[in-house]
Amino acid sequence: MGNPQPHLIIFANEKGGTGKSTTAVHTAIALSALGHKVGLIDLDPRQRTVTRYMENRVETARRRGIDLPVPDFSVFTGDSTDALDDQVIAMAQGQDFLVVDTPGRDDVFARHLAPHANTLVTPMNDSFVDFDLIGQVDPETFKVRRLSFYSELIFDARKTRAKVDGVTIDWVVLRNRVQHHDARNKKRVGDALMELSRRVGFRVIPGLSERVIFRELFPSGLTLLDKGHLGELGVSHIAARQELREMVAGFALPTQGGTASVDLLGAA
Repeated sequence: MGNPQPHLIIFANEKGGTGKSTTAVHTAIALSALGHKVGLIDLDPRQRTVTRYMENRVETARRRGIDLPVPDFSVFTGDSTDALDDQVIAMAQGQDFLVVDTPGRDDVFARHLAPHANTLVTPMNDSFVDFDLIGQVDPETFKVRRLSFYSELIFDARKTRAKVDGVTIDWVVLRNRVQHHDARNKKRVGDALMELSRRVGFRVIPGLSERVIFRELFPSGLTLLDKGHLGELGVSHIAARQELREMVAGFALPTQGGTASVDLLGAA
């Protein structure tokens, strides 16, 4: 597959329940709110979480008679990598960014696209259960003993991309649902991530805490970036918006000025 012209952002994790679709949706909408042309592809035709979120958003805009930034979106239902290539190329036309959400399982199409990413985001819950996807630790010292199959897969994908066109895939591990009340576990997971990142070359950035608001907004398709359409926000909601701003800025995407505008993303 020829490299698509937009900056390709792939959200990938073979484990479900890590907030992957939530972060993919919010990233795509944030970039749209900044005035970029954004395409969004859902690679999970069974769950269709991203697709349903976007459909809900379009319906809310129609029902309320409001203007909301909405990326171009589609769900992949094909049965071959050639069909996927065709859909990616078609969606990429005229876009600044192309965001792809992959299934929370081992998936042939996710593997196919991974080497073509510019930014590869792996969300994980802040626990050693999720850490096991990318590395295994000693049960006594919590030091990293070995890489996981998934880390080796991404490591090989990055080497392949570098050999093909000299591009280095920016691999970002996103720490979602950090448990602020368990400082010891937080530190152990953080130390293990830092150790593993030095071995395989990913970046670690903070993601989103566990907040009910993200689930509550799904039926409307709204996000915390949609100022003026959410009613009065509580303190926790303002904190969640700040997390979103920091997450998008942490991706270090090639937006105007180098990072996402804090004004457009709703500074508290």
